Amino acid sequence: MGLSRSFQLVLFIVFGLLIFRIYTVENREIQAQGEIALANYQQYVQTIDNWNGSGEVLYQQISKDFPLQFFQYIHDIDNNNNFTHGSLISSSDDITSQIFNIELGQVHNFPDGRLQIRLDTTNILSPSVNDFEQTTTLLIVAYASLMLLFALLMQLHRRRINYATEYITHIPDLSFLALEKSRFPGVLSPIGSALEICRSQLKLSLERVRKENDELTKAAYQDPVTGFSTRQRFTQHIDAISKSNKQQYGVLVLVRATELATINQLYGHAAGDDYLAKLATCIRKAVSILGLSFCFRVSSGDFAIFIDRMTLNEGERFLEQLKCYLDEYAQNTKSDTIAHAGMVPYEQGNKPLALMALADSAVSVAQTLGPNHYYQLEKLTGNEQFGNDHWKVTIDDLINRRSIKFYQQPIQPCNNATAVYRELLARFYNAEGKNLPTTTVIAMAERYEMSVDLDKMIVIQSIKLLRDNPSISGALGVNISASSALQENFTMWLKDILSKHRNIAARLVFELNESGMQTNLDASHQFVTAMHKVGAKIAIERFGLGFTSFKFFREVKPDFIKLDSSYSQNIEQDNNNKFFIRMIVDIAKRVSIRVIATGVEKQDEKLILEKLLVDGLQGYYIAKPELLLNKQ
Repeated sequence: MGLSRSFQLVLFIVFGLLIFRIYTVENREIQAQGEIALANYQQYVQTIDNWNGSGEVLYQQISKDFPLQFFQYIHDIDNNNNFTHGSLISSSDDITSQIFNIELGQVHNFPDGRLQIRLDTTNILSPSVNDFEQTTTLLIVAYASLMLLFALLMQLHRRRINYATEYITHIPDLSFLALEKSRFPGVLSPIGSALEICRSQLKLSLERVRKENDELTKAAYQDPVTGFSTRQRFTQHIDAISKSNKQQYGVLVLVRATELATINQLYGHAAGDDYLAKLATCIRKAVSILGLSFCFRVSSGDFAIFIDRMTLNEGERFLEQLKCYLDEYAQNTKSDTIAHAGMVPYEQGNKPLALMALADSAVSVAQTLGPNHYYQLEKLTGNEQFGNDHWKVTIDDLINRRSIKFYQQPIQPCNNATAVYRELLARFYNAEGKNLPTTTVIAMAERYEMSVDLDKMIVIQSIKLLRDNPSISGALGVNISASSALQENFTMWLKDILSKHRNIAARLVFELNESGMQTNLDASHQFVTAMHKVGAKIAIERFGLGFTSFKFFREVKPDFIKLDSSYSQNIEQDNNNKFFIRMIVDIAKRVSIRVIATGVEKQDEKLILEKLLVDGLQGYYIAKPELLLNKQ
């Protein structure tokens, strides 16, 4: 039962009890007055105790002093003296007699007759009934007034509750309007204070959640190294352009950090992150003078820039400005190349894959033009082959001219009984003597089926290096592509040339990528067997990223496996990597394969890896790559 009904019930009971109490008092007073009136009649009738006359005369005599409701005299001898007047039963209209039940009847016996009377109660009841009516009326008016006042107060109270309810209902809508404290006076003030505290605390909590969400969004959609948006945002943006019904146009600039792989290998991943951050600064400075633009890091070394409402002619000024910043960065760091850029136009409805392929072709052309160069493709279709031709011509030229330089990075043995080697790192340059990105050269050579010719040139130059420089001692690791090694013609050629230089072959360790060797275990086994026959050794690099199995150890049987650098990074905190390396080391030792950990950049990593009993360590912390001078 609600408060309102409970209060009404209590009020009704209280006023009902008051009326009943007043009725009881008045009824008692009436009974007392009736007893007095009846006693007076009894005294009077004793004065005429010997009456023997007419009943009507007796009625006339008594009625003068006492109002009678009923009178009946019955003579015992003479019926003519009999007389009856009135009624014993009160009239049904006499409500007061029914409310106050009072009977003033009396029977008196005379010597010759019998008298029965009932006194009229009107004079007795009237004063009490009037008092009772007045009091009851006042109580009813008071009750009605209290009920009306209570109804008004409840209505006001209900409005305040409705206000509080509506305010609470709108809190999930993040509506934080100022609270009207005047609506919560008196006993409701704690509710007002609680709502105000709730509003303030919820607002602070939501602000804190909003900040945390912004930080999470930033972590999810903002690259921590460069501060640019991530690939997910790039995909959303380019999809929005392709699906847009509104007219849009602009240019897409693809900037490629072509030196990232080289810097990571020469100076470590920390230096690579610093390089990317400074490259991003150059891009940010170049776009700062433009209008609306969006910058994304779409891969480890690729950046995409969308510049709205700009044509290719207008975009050339941006590319020139970007090149100035890149040249300045290169000059400060004494580097040859920082990055290359390709620009293509876009409009609504462009297919994302076609647009990115065109931008990639533009960058490919730029990479063949020299350090920090850019290139623009003016049409959306029809020019993709143009970039391919540039790379084919460039790779063919550097193969013919043997435009290659070698760096060396030693591998540190973990014990004196382990024989390791130094890795040769190939670097290429174009006809103008400007460096070309090594990773891109190798990737383009594989794409356009020129990797065999490129690998042959690398092998020939490596043999020439050792032949013409007797002062170079020890074994050297030479990187060749797995796609070349899996071809029978290349294997036969390599076996033939090494057979002619047995003393040099014994000093060569050919490094091949594990994922490529996993594609054809039979061909991999044949290549390793052929190299072993001429005295050369085999190292499987980036080991652990592919589908490593016992079958690989049993059938390929390399001399070295070089763990991927990701297993060395922060190994002191990664128990999974420790378990994997411990398992690989145990298996490798059973089949006489030496395990080399790469990417070692910190002392903690070196100490942990030594405890895991690897055979050799390679990385920036162990030794930096150095240019290996050779006689051409």
